[in-house]
Amino acid sequence: MSNGLTGQISTRSSHSKGHVEEFEHSDGSTRVVEETCDPASLAHCGYDGELLETTPRPNRWCEVRQYIREPAAEFLGTMILVICGAAVDCQVVLSSNPKVASSPKGDYLSVSLGWALGAALGVLVSGGISGGHINPAVTLCLAMFRGFPWKKVPAYMFAQLLGAFCGAGVIYANYFHAIDQFEGLGVRTVPGTAGLFSTYALPYMTDVSCFFDEFLGTALLLIVVMAMTDKKNTTLPAGLVFIGVFFCILVIGLAIGVQTGFAINPARDLGPRLFTAIVYGREVFTFRHQYWLWCPVIAPFIGGIVGSFLYDSVFFTGEESIINAPNAFARKFNIRAGKSAREKVPAETDMV
Repeated sequence: MSNGLTGQISTRSSHSKGHVEEFEHSDGSTRVVEETCDPASLAHCGYDGELLETTPRPNRWCEVRQYIREPAAEFLGTMILVICGAAVDCQVVLSSNPKVASSPKGDYLSVSLGWALGAALGVLVSGGISGGHINPAVTLCLAMFRGFPWKKVPAYMFAQLLGAFCGAGVIYANYFHAIDQFEGLGVRTVPGTAGLFSTYALPYMTDVSCFFDEFLGTALLLIVVMAMTDKKNTTLPAGLVFIGVFFCILVIGLAIGVQTGFAINPARDLGPRLFTAIVYGREVFTFRHQYWLWCPVIAPFIGGIVGSFLYDSVFFTGEESIINAPNAFARKFNIRAGKSAREKVPAETDMV
């Protein structure tokens, strides 16, 4: 039997769905392979070859997929986040114009719920594969404080950015007729309807206030993420982390979201902003002296780092965090903290 194993068949048994074979390797170890097809059934169909062991890579595409599954999950999760959030922005704002809808379809609560549900669904879809970061600030903080591999960080962040870009494109394609009715045929203004896709602070907000608003929201988000994934805290089961994410985003939106639009996610803002630059022009980047960079991009990164640092300084005891790195005395005697965080965070499902 050509099975790719070095050794011989030691036992063979049959059951209703097929049969099981146990192979003994030359080093004495054994491997059990279950063939889910009945050989008699295959023979009846004219197949006279030998059955091979089951494999997660039966073809070339499956081999390639192993290398892109995690970034692809981040791409899809972030795209779902932006699709849900930007779509509810469009529906609530555009429906306020009688040319678009006979009556308004929602309010600020709808916006907060839409973004919270989008984040929860994005984590639900991607969590079991990539950990469900869907936010570059989360990815960076998990690399700094939870041992997430640094080599994966660039791919995750690029996938998140691309997913947000594509999500904005999908919603623009769905609502561009309504935007024409709202602003006028071919008219596109910044912030105007550009604010349906990216965040723009209210006019009375100072630069410092804008920065602090996004800093604060992301710090709160990362404190919650770190708490939910700390086994020594009241952690949620991994398969239910998306519920915690939902409530966290909802509260941030309801409590401090109105002044800057609660980006709290560099990809969620920059991806759609890159798309709107194609349609609305360069003004999306020159608004308020490069507001796009220092408020919805830099502030969330810094806020996430500070929030993670505060949580780990007080509560987290695992070796993954830089806060718990051994000092000179501990290194001398090879003493270190115990490992207590999950390898994939925040939302993998294989730990339930």
